[in-house]
Amino acid sequence: MKLMVGDGRVFCWFYWSDRADKVGCTIITKKAKQHTDLLHGLFCMNSFFLSVCLDVSAQEQPELFLKKLQQCCFLFDFLDTLSDLKMKEYKRSTLNELVDYVTLSRGYLTEQTYPEVVKMVSCNIFRTLPPSDSNEFDPEEDEPTLEASWPHLQLIYEFFIRFLESQEFQPSVAKKYIDQKFVLQLLELFDSEDPRERDCLKTVLHRIYGKFLGLRAFIRKQINNIFLCFVYETEHFSGVAELLEILGSIINGFALPLKAEHKQFLVKVLLPLHTVRSLSLFHAQLAYCIVQFLEKDPTLTEPVSVPCLLKFWPKTCSQKEVMFLGELEEILDVIEPTQFVKIQELLFKQIARCVSSPHFQVAERALYYWNNEYIMSLIEENSSVILPIMFASLYRISKEHWNPAISALIYNVLKAFMEMNSALFDELAANYKSDRQRERKKDKERDDLWRKLEELDGKRKKQTLNILSVVCIFFSFTG
Repeated sequence: MKLMVGDGRVFCWFYWSDRADKVGCTIITKKAKQHTDLLHGLFCMNSFFLSVCLDVSAQEQPELFLKKLQQCCFLFDFLDTLSDLKMKEYKRSTLNELVDYVTLSRGYLTEQTYPEVVKMVSCNIFRTLPPSDSNEFDPEEDEPTLEASWPHLQLIYEFFIRFLESQEFQPSVAKKYIDQKFVLQLLELFDSEDPRERDCLKTVLHRIYGKFLGLRAFIRKQINNIFLCFVYETEHFSGVAELLEILGSIINGFALPLKAEHKQFLVKVLLPLHTVRSLSLFHAQLAYCIVQFLEKDPTLTEPVSVPCLLKFWPKTCSQKEVMFLGELEEILDVIEPTQFVKIQELLFKQIARCVSSPHFQVAERALYYWNNEYIMSLIEENSSVILPIMFASLYRISKEHWNPAISALIYNVLKAFMEMNSALFDELAANYKSDRQRERKKDKERDDLWRKLEELDGKRKKQTLNILSVVCIFFSFTG
């Protein structure tokens, strides 16, 4: 039985044996004092079981441990800050005791313990998450809604993590209770606005993924589903950063060669995450996952990663453009020279556009590539291809950019290019000047042509006015 107090009512949920399957719900309406007294009686009944586990004999400890787990299935209403204060504190101290017990004790994990632990954890953490206070909740601007029952929830999560990390933990026994349904409910909780809870959930899911081999494919599939729904439907899910952090560790452990399933995950799920508006909330974790994939399989750089990244390149958001440039630098840090050659033209055309950006942060971030020693070595090896792409933008912006700091950075880049390949630099400079002269000549010819057209237009208008005046005079005499 599970009892939950709220708004003067006592909810009694009944369970089948050791599997926490809800089969019925009875609502008993009481006055506030009556339900508090009832709760006190239920919670404190069999007071001889309330001894500290570590203070009784080793033979009594397992049974006492199970009784305390059952006691902790009682839930309290934390929205009412003044109700059941003694009982809330008693449960908190009991949970603290359980944490210490699973940390320090040996031999407590019997087969009867697993269902009781999972039932207690499920009773406390699995719940319907409240909607955001505002339909226009912005995680970048608004403060998250913190979980009111966190004093108890924190200890529940800590207890469960210690339980999963115990040397005596047997996944072969626990898999009957920590199953796909349990994992699915766990993943739904990642949408909690409380960052403290998401951090605990991250640790729990990571431990489950590591210990339950049979659940790994299911966990990856469900994370895929969450991300696809996030990208193409809702654009709202609080725990994207935490799930990506877990995926970073998972990707790091992928065996080589990568399976087609994993490559599809990169293309269909991870890369489209770059398109969402809230990218800044999880971009660091996303970039780490992309880099992990490319370190595992460098051949994915040319056909997949960089072309897709350039395809999703932001056109109107400078903040996202700066993030993309940062991620691109992380990719270039791990790229192999053979792969770099395949993408250099496509890549540096985009970098040239960024250098020409009127937004100084975008231009500055692109120019910082020349402070990276490894990228500089790649540029130097391929200067004959890269310099012609970059030269016109660099030379023009060095004369025209409004920000003097950008002009100084461009001067340093031009100087570096000149030292790399002075002959090509001089040739490009001469060509640029001759091109500019031709452009100025064309501009002058165009201006002259427009001036002549305007003169002709003026003459025609004057002739038309003269004709009209003659006609008017004629009609005035004949009329």
